This record gives sequence, structure tokens and C-alpha cells, in this order.
Amino acid sequence: MQLHQLAYFVAVADARHFTRAAELSHVSQPSLSQQIRSLERELGAELFHRSRSGTTLTDAGEALLPLARRILADTDSARRAVAETVQLRRGRVRFGAPPSLCASLVPQVLGSYRAEYPGVDLRLTEGGSRDLVRDLEAGQLDLALVVASPVSEPSAAMDVTPLLHEDLVLVSASPLPRRRARITDLRGRGLVMFREGYDVRETTLAACRAAGFEPSYAVEGGEMDAVLAAVRAGLGPAVVPGMVAASAALPSTPFAPPGLGRTIALAHGRDLPLTRAAAAFRGALLTYLREADRTGSLPPGTLLLPPARTGPGPA
Repeated sequence: MQLHQLAYFVAVADARHFTRAAELSHVSQPSLSQQIRSLERELGAELFHRSRSGTTLTDAGEALLPLARRILADTDSARRAVAETVQLRRGRVRFGAPPSLCASLVPQVLGSYRAEYPGVDLRLTEGGSRDLVRDLEAGQLDLALVVASPVSEPSAAMDVTPLLHEDLVLVSASPLPRRRARITDLRGRGLVMFREGYDVRETTLAACRAAGFEPSYAVEGGEMDAVLAAVRAGLGPAVVPGMVAASAALPSTPFAPPGLGRTIALAHGRDLPLTRAAAAFRGALLTYLREADRTGSLPPGTLLLPPARTGPGPA
């Protein structure tokens, strides 16, 4: 049973005449009649009573007609759904980013993408880089902004494009006496520390250990908002991304050279090609970053890296 046979069957049922149905279907009458006979042979039943006065449906034809209409309607709906997806009138993007970026850079990118593709379903996941990489590997995300660093690096299964360098700074309830902080200033001070899974935690631990000491904690295990609230309450200082410090209304101190920083990268699974909607989102993100760099409106403490200037647009 083929779709064009069902279409011819419905045309004859509506026209009640083979020749008229052939004209409406833009096919020769012998060809249409042959396809109807083939359909009847496959079904094992005659579908029409043929007479000089016209054509009427048999009981088998009456039973088939509503099903044939439904099949043809579903086929048309399927074609339109695929066409809308290809033209990005529909689709889905599952995107992840760390909390610091969700509160600063990501909303602007989502807004520009939504304006261009209002029919695409956007789903945002907020989490630490290690959690996001795990979700990418599990196929639960299409794209994610993650931190690529020696202590928090996406796996080899990820396709990673470095985009930004961001400074890490020290925030505290009251200003530090020096204009620049040193890692050794953290020795013996109770820090407010992020939960495991945050790349900032791992970067801070690695820097302290490289300086020859283990940090102590006033409180640990918090998410971004909880960490900032604990700092405001005077529980201790915290190392946070520069974009967070810029909007946190807390005294912040940059680290003395070589400083602390992180590389923000865009990652997706190597084995799963990006959908058209996800590829267009990638292009929108790169376009936003280039324009923000050109106009000097990148978030404070961030630097656009060369790969993003020449990186490919959407596939």
C-alpha cells in the first residue's frame, strides 16, 4: 500500500468518477485505474462498484475511506512539521551554563536568539562545569558553556571551542588593605567555598596547594547565591568569577600577577551532530560575543579569545 494509491483512492471516492479523479490528480486515467486495481489486489477486496452511471464505494471502500483520509492528513502534517523544523520555525535547544554566566552573559544571548527564532523551544540548565559536561556526555544537553582549565577540563568526547578568558577575584565583606591580593593571603583564613562540581572551587584549591597550603573553610558546599550571602554576612572571603563580582555589590580585589583566571568554552558532544536549531544558537552566541567585543560591552574582567573571532558560524 503506497501513499499515492491512497490519494488516488480518496480522489475517486470524492469525485465518484475515475476520469474526473484522474484530471484532479493530474495523472492519466489508465494510470490511476491501474493503481487502484493494485491497491485492491493488495487489500484483497474491491473498493468501488463500477458502472456506466458512476462509481460508488463498496463496503470495503467505505471502511477504508476514513482511514485513508487520516493517513494522508498525518503524512501532510509530518511534511509540514519537518519543513518548519528545517526552516527553524520549530525545534529545541537544550543549553547549559554556570550560574555566573546565567546571571550575566547568557540572558542577552537567549534574548537575541529568541527574537530571531521565536518558535524554537529553549531549555536552560544551570550548574557547575563538571555537572554540565556529564549532562553533555549523557545526551541531556545540546550545548553548554563550560570551564576549560587544567583542573576542570571537558573530556575527550567533547568538541570544545575556547571563547573567553575571565579573571577570578577575591570578594569580602570589607575591603582588603592591599590593591592586589595574593594566594598566600588565603592561608589560615576561613573561606566561603563552593560545593563540589564548581570549577572555581577546584581552581582555588589547586592555587592554594601550589602555594604550599591547604585552605580552611568558614563554610562550604554552597551555590552561587549562598556563597555571596555568606560573604556579605561576614563569614569570610570567597574567590568568585569577575562577572559575578561586578554585580555582587561586594568589595572585590584582583589577584596579583599571574593572577587567577579561567577559560570559558563552548562544548558539545563529538558523536552527536548539532541540530539546525542548536547550530543556529551557536552562531548567535559567537555573533553576540564578537559584537560585544567590538563595542566594548563584554562583561567586566573578560577577554574574547582569538578562536571565537574566527570560529565557524552555524552549520
